[in-house]
Amino acid sequence: MDSLSNKWMIHLLVCWFFIGVSCNSVEKKIYVELNNTVPCVRLLNATHQIGCQSSLSGNVGVLHVLESEENLDWVLRSGRNPPYMVILESPLFTRSIMMKLKNGSSRVAGVAVVVPNANPAEGFSPHTTCPNENTGVYSDTYDPAMAHCNVTKWNPLGNGLSYEEFDFPIFSLKDDNDTQVIRQCYLDHNRPMNGSTPQYPLCAMQLYSHMSAVTDTATCMRRNDINFSISPEMVCDPLGDYNVWASTRPLNNTAKGHKMWESVVIAAARLDSRSFFSNVAPGAESGVSGFITLLAAAHALRNPTQEAPPNRTILYTFFQGEAFDYIGSSRMVYDMQNNQFAVDLDNVHSVLEIGQVGLRADSRVWLHTDPVSRRNSSVNKEVEELINNLHLAATNLSVSTQAPNFSQPLPPSSFQRFLRARPIPGVVLEDHQSAYTNRFYESMYDNGENLNITYPPNLTPEEQLEFVTDTAKALTEVATLVARALYKQAGGAESMLSNIKADPQIVTQLLYGFLVRSNNSWFQQIVSPDLTSHLIDRPLNFYVGVIQQSSEPTLLVQYLLANLTGSTVNVTKDNCQSQREDEEDKKSKHMYYYMWVQGAAPPNSTQREGFCVRSTARLSKAVSPAFDLRQFTSKDYSTWTESRWKFIKGRIFLVASHELEMLTLGVGIGVLLTSFLLTYFISSKADILFSSGREPTNATY
Repeated sequence: MDSLSNKWMIHLLVCWFFIGVSCNSVEKKIYVELNNTVPCVRLLNATHQIGCQSSLSGNVGVLHVLESEENLDWVLRSGRNPPYMVILESPLFTRSIMMKLKNGSSRVAGVAVVVPNANPAEGFSPHTTCPNENTGVYSDTYDPAMAHCNVTKWNPLGNGLSYEEFDFPIFSLKDDNDTQVIRQCYLDHNRPMNGSTPQYPLCAMQLYSHMSAVTDTATCMRRNDINFSISPEMVCDPLGDYNVWASTRPLNNTAKGHKMWESVVIAAARLDSRSFFSNVAPGAESGVSGFITLLAAAHALRNPTQEAPPNRTILYTFFQGEAFDYIGSSRMVYDMQNNQFAVDLDNVHSVLEIGQVGLRADSRVWLHTDPVSRRNSSVNKEVEELINNLHLAATNLSVSTQAPNFSQPLPPSSFQRFLRARPIPGVVLEDHQSAYTNRFYESMYDNGENLNITYPPNLTPEEQLEFVTDTAKALTEVATLVARALYKQAGGAESMLSNIKADPQIVTQLLYGFLVRSNNSWFQQIVSPDLTSHLIDRPLNFYVGVIQQSSEPTLLVQYLLANLTGSTVNVTKDNCQSQREDEEDKKSKHMYYYMWVQGAAPPNSTQREGFCVRSTARLSKAVSPAFDLRQFTSKDYSTWTESRWKFIKGRIFLVASHELEMLTLGVGIGVLLTSFLLTYFISSKADILFSSGREPTNATY
């Protein structure tokens, strides 16, 4: 290649570079990218799909801030510049308005919901009135009169929006600078004045959330299977995670199935929650209040169960995916039935489940039982004994216990999945007698504010972590009740009960870590160095997600359970991570699980001193058996999957009128044709236009 060609190549590369930079710069001047957006995504099950999505190239619409329900007419009928991208303030995010927008979707490009900084005064629940209606124990075969929440509508405020399908994107926006920019853009360009149509240019929004999966779980899983490329492109993934469990006595986890002479009392709580928007699921009352209570109870039982071990083993279980047809509990029951867990159902003596316990009226906890299984006299006898143990445990506490009407069925609970397998004695603790007291069940508003977690002004984050709130004090009483009842139910001595007390400091730190910010000094000390990067300065999201990896809440609960129930052992980091106490140890890994945590830094030092924690805290699969059995249309197990997507984003910009766009296109085409003609003319006359004026070198004179 000669030097002239090299120069042209360099010039070409430089030109391309400047064109790229120029395009980037122009794009930034045209578009304002939206931060802090969370989409509604598509979910699928055995029969249909729910959720939202955009077109492949994203949906574009003229911005319209909905000021009242009467203002809908502009969007659905009278506005002259459809389709519209509707901005909803949270009070207008109702089923009535959303269904009108859904039915008029030819004029609706999408919806953006502005999430307020404070909870609304009225209740809001996008879940159904009968959660997990078709996968609990009550059915047409178990007891038709109690099926489909015929006796009690547990979630009366449920509007079912989370189970609707929308053929346009719906995003949530934090009420911050982005929403101020959107409002100002609307006021400057789009707001109709005195009923008149606003003039161009208009402010528009584009939302991208195209979903790959369609129809139902069977269809998307079949599409996953028929990919023939080297790197197959999956379209959906099963919802799932891991359950967390631990026992007061070590159980051989390698030898699965029935344990001779072993009797266990299961203490259960759910880990997950959900909302209309997938990544905004704080679950304060629906999930966090229960599993924090169980963690605190497990901590209170650490010493008593070692000093005066009861006859039975207490098995702490934290179930994932319960919001989606009991994924975690149904999997544990399935594993117990098929000798894939450390114990089987024959080893299960009874179940005590902690449900929603953070919003108690009159300091009362309600003891819910199953009236159908109690028709069996032996089961009823064991249930009455468990109830008596709970009444006894409440002695001298500021919390009282009471059973609702005998004929009332169980509320939605993990215990129902055990009852589907066999009649097992059990009680579910709740803060409600009948319908939920939680006005924000499975919504983005079920947060720390819903549990009345407040701190005095001007406290530093570290001071907030240590401050014992009224909510923490109340949950500490419930945790003490649970711990004492479990100890007595496991066969422990009544004389020991007064010594069993939950620690309010632990409870307040747990509340702060899960509902305010997980990135705090306590959590940093008790997790592995690898997990610290996942700690965040905001509340955790308790949406179960897909089965690719463990979620942050799952891993945090495992580390917390290990630290609260286990012990520190003098083991090197390598041996600890290799699940052994020394190089010769081949047995400990069957009975215990070892975790290396980074610990605290000594005074005047920045170097943390890590240590090894030995406990019985382990993970087990929380994936629906339907996917192992490839029964994608199962009615017995959860079949929920989540669609995959390429990217999620939103942006606003000014859009010109259709006439100006056509004029611009016409001018562009004209310039293009002119350039073609000019190029052709120059090319055809090149020998004349570019001929050399020099004489031949061989000219003679």
